[in-house]
Amino acid sequence: MSTIDNNSNNLSVYELINQQNQGAATAKSQASEDSEMFMKLMIAQLQNQDPTSPADTTDFMQQISSMSMVESINNLVTSVETMSSSLLSSQAALQASSMVGRQAFVKTDSGSLTAEGGVEGMVSLETSTPNLRIKVFDASGNQVDTINMGGLVAGDHSFKWDGVNQAEGTYRFVAEGKSGDEFLPTDTYIGHTVNSVTLGQNGIGMKVNTDAGSVSIDQVRQLG
Repeated sequence: MSTIDNNSNNLSVYELINQQNQGAATAKSQASEDSEMFMKLMIAQLQNQDPTSPADTTDFMQQISSMSMVESINNLVTSVETMSSSLLSSQAALQASSMVGRQAFVKTDSGSLTAEGGVEGMVSLETSTPNLRIKVFDASGNQVDTINMGGLVAGDHSFKWDGVNQAEGTYRFVAEGKSGDEFLPTDTYIGHTVNSVTLGQNGIGMKVNTDAGSVSIDQVRQLG
């Protein structure tokens, strides 16, 4: 598993590919050992055959030909698998490197108010609503603000809380869409800066690392 961030000491795309090539070299070494073992067995068979009834050389040539064919097929399969794995790894590494420094909208209700700016987020509506509101709570659980977004259709909708007259720190955002006479909770996605990205095998199981923690890539709604 590899992690990609802005630090040049971390693995680059080329280093990831080299790791794949090292694995291919190991597989090739194993194939060579198998071929060597086959030749040793054949020589032992020649040395221990009955002198009065020697084996037909045609049989040995057929065995050598079959072994060479099987080895060639195995080498071809290994080469294709290695190439495919390398392409997947390099593609995942390039994708991951492009994510570092961007803002990922993660499925969470927690956001941090800093001196650099307010908190950006998204709300995902499955159905339209005549009124969407977002309640803002401080770390003590006190409601400090309400963002009224009005009537909205189904889909993703962005919002930003400036946090005017509020102290820096962590705040909780609760989105509610009106349905009939009541307000029902809906999913919120808060923006967090991507510090680094952790790659799984061949890019599978990629995780995005932010100040709010590490989350799976499938929990990221959008990249800003």
